[in-house]
Amino acid sequence: MARVVVDVMLKPEILDPQGQAVQRALPRLGFEGIADVRQGKRFELEIEGPVDDAALARIHEMAETFLANTVIEDFTVKVEKAEESK
Repeated sequence: MARVVVDVMLKPEILDPQGQAVQRALPRLGFEGIADVRQGKRFELEIEGPVDDAALARIHEMAETFLANTVIEDFTVKVEKAEESK
């Protein structure tokens, strides 16, 4: 089984009020020097079978039609290494 990660972020030109709220709170909590904060979503998909070109195409389709609102969000798809069974 392999893990595929889909990260979804607001496009750079879209206002991110949640990120701005976090950025404003950080100095009050003692965390200085943070120039910008953007908040997003992360989806971890456990895939049965091989992660081949066909599987990646389906995951891209899923991200584009369901996981992300592509009008205001961008997404990336990454395949993570399979972890060894213990």
